Amino acid sequence: MPRGTSSIAAPATSTLDESLPTTRSRTIAALTAGLTLALSACATTSPGTTGSGEGGALSFGGGGERDLSADEKKTIMASVAPSLRDAGSAKYHWAKFPTAPPDGSVNYCAVVDAKSQFAAYNGRQAYIVETKVVGGRVASATIGLIAGGKDFALVTRMCAKYGLDPNHAS
Repeated sequence: MPRGTSSIAAPATSTLDESLPTTRSRTIAALTAGLTLALSACATTSPGTTGSGEGGALSFGGGGERDLSADEKKTIMASVAPSLRDAGSAKYHWAKFPTAPPDGSVNYCAVVDAKSQFAAYNGRQAYIVETKVVGGRVASATIGLIAGGKDFALVTRMCAKYGLDPNHAS
């Protein structure tokens, strides 16, 4: 046997390696479909809002937008952090929030620069959260979807269904 070779032959192809992109794509597609259903089910209208767009998306009539308070940002960061590998080093870019949202559920999209649990998504990641608003303030938040890399656009499209754009985060 020539030097530097092994008597154990490696398989020519790996079924696991070939199935990873397909499995990941199917998982992302399933998550997107589930998120669309979940977020459209929780979208409601109340005085000062009008339903528009796909899936019960909301537009807030005449209310304008405002910056989130420090406490509201902490609430949203707490919902996003478990999806990140090193949440302490994350840099959040905040989008505006409706000035006079109704009590209830309001979807919110923005961007975070962080390490992902999946290396391909490290860096700029768009996310959508469902916030629970009480008395016009964010009281709680639940992560809906977060993705970076080539799937950043997927989150952007999801946000657009609700009239939101994470690219407006600063």
